[in-house]
Amino acid sequence: MKLYLSSYKLGNEIEKLKTLLSAVNKKTAYIPNALDFSDGLERRKISEQSDMNQLTTLGLDVELVDLRDYFDNPTELEKKLSESGVIWVRGGNIFVLRQAMRMSGFDVIIKKLATRDDLLYGGYSAGICVLAPTLHGMELMDDPTAKPYGDNLEVIWGGLHILPYSIIPHYNSDHIESESAQKTVEYMTKNNMPFKTLADGEVIIL
Repeated sequence: MKLYLSSYKLGNEIEKLKTLLSAVNKKTAYIPNALDFSDGLERRKISEQSDMNQLTTLGLDVELVDLRDYFDNPTELEKKLSESGVIWVRGGNIFVLRQAMRMSGFDVIIKKLATRDDLLYGGYSAGICVLAPTLHGMELMDDPTAKPYGDNLEVIWGGLHILPYSIIPHYNSDHIESESAQKTVEYMTKNNMPFKTLADGEVIIL
């Protein structure tokens, strides 16, 4: 599985992204669930459509895949994702996203799909932070008490373990979370946690 990990939106490596996309089928699963905490439905719809439009301009066939539709039905989700050449996961709240990934079985499915050479996982902000071994430290950027799927659910502190380090987005950027990103850097440095920072526009490609 190829990785295109942006701090914000598509980032500044679009030409390299196009090269990666040339080797995969264009069916794209757009995962919006990091925004499930939001009550601003109209604003959310506009933001999602903006993301999907950007992906469409790259020649992708984009479908919104809401993980809530697959809670307790991982078999159907695996079928849906297996048909895709691109899985794109947007930003928002990493703890909400992680919960949705567990409840839908996405966290198990993506491990199976990670062996495919013809699959690209891309995204930004929370969508890339969730790939880390742990979500500890990210509570300085996102609210772990946001629980749109039920107050009785425990916070999940384990990441997907696809990367061996954490990614801290919006570092030294003109972004509302830039200050909290700096605090997260300090936390992870103090606790000897492996991490990489990304300023908005920067991308990690693996």
